[in-house]
This record gives sequence, C-alpha cells and structure tokens, in this order.
Amino acid sequence: MSARAVLQAALVEALREADGLAALTKVFDAAPARAALPYAVVDDPVLIDWSTKDWAGREARFAVVLHDAGERPVRLRALVAAVEEAVTGMAADLGEGWRLVGVVLGRERVARGSGERWLAMSEFVARMRREG
Repeated sequence: MSARAVLQAALVEALREADGLAALTKVFDAAPARAALPYAVVDDPVLIDWSTKDWAGREARFAVVLHDAGERPVRLRALVAAVEEAVTGMAADLGEGWRLVGVVLGRERVARGSGERWLAMSEFVARMRREG
C-alpha cells in the first residue's frame, strides 16, 4: 500500500477504537452517501516528500471532519476533543514499514452548516518515515 493509504487506514482504525468516539459516532474514509449523525470522515492526506538520502519519509496534512446536528454543538465539541486525543496518541507503527515520527494539531474549527447541522474540522500535520 502507498504511504497515503497506510496513514488513512491507521487513522480510521485509531478513531474507530478511541474512547469517547467509538460508542458515539461512525468513522468513514470517504463521505458516506447516507449516515446517521454524528459521523466522522477522514479526508485523504496530502503528502509531500520528507525524505533524506538515507530513508524515505513523508509529511502528511489531513483533516478529520465531524458532522452533527442540534441547536448547539455541545456533543460536537466533545467529539472534537476525542478526535484530537486519538490522533495525537496514535501508535507509531502504521504498518507496511511506515512509522509515525510525530503528529500535531494544525487547527480546529466548529461551524454552523445548513439548518441545524454542525461541522467541525480538525487539521493535523504528521511526519512519517519508512523503515528498512
């Protein structure tokens, strides 16, 4: 698998197993045609080369978008905190020889969607290298 696919699969798995998320929301790797609220979507990472002459590496920028409904985004704010904790606490071994060197939160935003819908976007920057 490519670095992009390995990272996205690891992110989906980490979010599906995270305390505070697993019981409350479904996690998808692409926007679902139909899904009950709340749900999360892990966008495709945007990768840039982060290699040296000795090893292959990638810097990845990606977003986790949460969708919810209600008068106020109270539940959504709790989900945003759970997403941040799950992503920044991911295991270093991503699979297929890729290791997470570090991941940091870039920015978060909660915004009103249409009607009573709410959206929250958490953007992260991760660095990973291939071992072997």
